[in-house]
Amino acid sequence: MIEAVMMMGGLGIIVGAGLAAASKIFYVYVDPLIEAIEGELPGANCGGCGFAGCSANAAAIAAGKSPPNSCVAAGSDVADAIAVLLGVSVGAKDREISKLGCSYSVQDAETRFLYDGIPDCRAAALFNGGMKVCAIGCLGFGACVNACQFNALAIGPAGLPVVDMDKCTGCGACERVCPKHIIRLSSISMRILHEYTTEDCTTPCQRACPAGIDIPEYIRQISLKNYTQSVQVIKERNPFPTVIGRICPRPCETECRRQLVDEPVAINGLKRFAADYEKQTGQRVLPGKAPASGQKIAVIGGGVEGLSAAYFSARLGHEVTVFEASKALGGLLRSAIARNRLPMDILDWDIQGVLEMGVTAKTGITVGQDVSLPDLFEQGYNGILLASGGWDSRLARGASHRVEQPVPGVFLLIDLMRQESLKANLVTGSPAVIAGGGQLAINAAKKLVDQGVSSIVILFQEDAAALSGELTDLDVPPAIQILYQTGITMIQGNGARLTRIAYDNVVTGQHHELEAGSLILAAGRLPELIVIRSAETGSNGGFQWQAVPPYKRSEIMDQKGLLAPGDVMSDFSGAIRAIAAGRREAASIHQLLYGMPPSFPASLLTPDAVFQNVDHVEDVGSVPRQIMPVSTDNHPDAELESGFSEEMASAEANRCLQCGLICYRKSPS
Repeated sequence: MIEAVMMMGGLGIIVGAGLAAASKIFYVYVDPLIEAIEGELPGANCGGCGFAGCSANAAAIAAGKSPPNSCVAAGSDVADAIAVLLGVSVGAKDREISKLGCSYSVQDAETRFLYDGIPDCRAAALFNGGMKVCAIGCLGFGACVNACQFNALAIGPAGLPVVDMDKCTGCGACERVCPKHIIRLSSISMRILHEYTTEDCTTPCQRACPAGIDIPEYIRQISLKNYTQSVQVIKERNPFPTVIGRICPRPCETECRRQLVDEPVAINGLKRFAADYEKQTGQRVLPGKAPASGQKIAVIGGGVEGLSAAYFSARLGHEVTVFEASKALGGLLRSAIARNRLPMDILDWDIQGVLEMGVTAKTGITVGQDVSLPDLFEQGYNGILLASGGWDSRLARGASHRVEQPVPGVFLLIDLMRQESLKANLVTGSPAVIAGGGQLAINAAKKLVDQGVSSIVILFQEDAAALSGELTDLDVPPAIQILYQTGITMIQGNGARLTRIAYDNVVTGQHHELEAGSLILAAGRLPELIVIRSAETGSNGGFQWQAVPPYKRSEIMDQKGLLAPGDVMSDFSGAIRAIAAGRREAASIHQLLYGMPPSFPASLLTPDAVFQNVDHVEDVGSVPRQIMPVSTDNHPDAELESGFSEEMASAEANRCLQCGLICYRKSPS
């Protein structure tokens, strides 16, 4: 008996020791933060967060890959409790829903071969890229529908997925399973920030539009007599539809696929029709806004560019104020266009729409004279956007006799060369930096030497060989240093002083910085700059700030720095291009406010990008284009054209081929 007890006891000791050793060997560490977060989650394991259950979501939240309010089965109290564990707060989230990026189903698209394999999009995509000629088109097997756990997706009558926005939780499950990236999460912010990529189903007219308006969709809405919805689509990318419908140079029509048969669709005339319908009804159409961000932005300049930047910034959830030096908003749209092309009530209607988006405007205030950058930071602005226009804008508002210097220490070369007639001594800081200007920059530098400036650096974007003819036999004083192949990437200051600039070698990308007390730009305009407060310094409460340019348009995305060859050197050649610039500036300052450098996607769609297209169309019958009626009003300021009637707009909208990437609507057989 004693032996048995001892044997059992010994066996227990051995087993216990073995288990203890095993626990050390096979021990799995559980992060207490993950454990605490999982304890707050409801344990539904529904997958609505986009992760495989609550444990996976807890780990993602702890790693910063999922937000505290990602659980769709829990309320705000759970999100707040998780936020406390993370030491953060939960802000209002811009709702994300699934959005389809393809306009033609398999049943309507051309097919290359039949596929009889597993009825799943992912399987079909592995077989020579899928069954459609279109390399990025929807495959139609509904893998996204099967992945949705909330019955928010279904294949519609057109053979494409249809999203039930009331049921969609934005979990992203459909996005992850789609092999063609056709269905993606979308939100107000995402749509504003989005730049077209080679993965998007874009049409020729859409690619040609500087603002990137979804032209086929707004024309489709007109054909359905949904005029208000058409305006909604236009205003996603263009806050001035009534204006642009009258003065746009219409690059979209030059690329319209319809011209392969007869004549381009009257795209701009249809835009005017929809926008005029809104104005005639008096019912303002306002696109959606993201929740308030708590960020304040000041926009310097109340022309079309500045107002567009303010409009898109307000839609991104920011509190925006526009500071305009003249007594009225509108810039060159108000002063330089004939009344019979753009009546002022049309301009005022669109400007009022920008203000109704939540933008505040202060006119008769010149930044740099009536209020300074440090003053604006003192007033609580988190970022400042410079969109003051060019020399022609200054002439139009009668400001050619004075120097405008909204950014401390930064001004135009033309003002330096005219300073005697302006009775101004512009350069107050040394070293002085001159950017661009060729031989004129050398002459200006000599002028600065005569004024007592001891150190001057001239930065040229070009290499020495490109300027050799222009700079031959020039006597350059020792105080002047010339650097070639440079692009200014950042300007830094402290309070009301410029202190430093950064520049890159445009060939090697090598980064440099140098002290600067003044910066003189050889251009007809101050460039677009985003000024962000970086730190508070000194006992007087002065602010350290830095200014960077927004990211560039796709045509010149590889060019670096201020005054790059493709940059605008005076005012924009068309209002639609200024609108596009305003959206890029709003996107750039939005990124900077959240700690991200202004950037664009790697697969950005450019004029040189390789993408599918067609060079002819088949089975499309010829239909004559509607001619815009001429106005019968003989008043000198009466508009030249009267606009389409509803019948004409319907006929013209039905001429649209409703193109996809390579798809288009064929004539009924």
